[in-house]
Amino acid sequence: MKRSRLLIYFVLMIAVSACCVSAQAVDNSADQAAIRAAIKAQSDAWNRADIPTFMQAYEDSPDTTFIGKTLRKGYQPILQRYKQSYTSREQMGTLTFSDLDIRLLPTGCDKSEVALVTGKFHLDRSAHGEATKDDGIFSLVWRKGPHGWKIILDHTS
Repeated sequence: MKRSRLLIYFVLMIAVSACCVSAQAVDNSADQAAIRAAIKAQSDAWNRADIPTFMQAYEDSPDTTFIGKTLRKGYQPILQRYKQSYTSREQMGTLTFSDLDIRLLPTGCDKSEVALVTGKFHLDRSAHGEATKDDGIFSLVWRKGPHGWKIILDHTS
């Protein structure tokens, strides 16, 4: 009798684990697609010279951090840096991202709430302002919150 209960318990645990893994795979696919869509929306906004819409991928928080030549902390200082560094359509040019790698950090059966994204950027443009770099690499930390996936840390070099 005890042996059959133990067997039933074991089978149930395997079934629950399998469901958890299956659900996580589906969630990961949807989460990765959401992050890719946000990155695509960013490049589309940039290519329209629309910095405020480009910034919508960032979490509007005083803790949001950008690391480049200097460290900027807070959504508003990051927004101001972009506006100061790219003052015209010609300075913004056309932005493309490549070699994107999205890694969702597992949280067991719960949905992933943090993602690490790395990749390359390229600006094809006819003018330079404060920002002179046309190519580089980046690493982003994204967090899933009430407003979807948002960048909380951007390290671009």
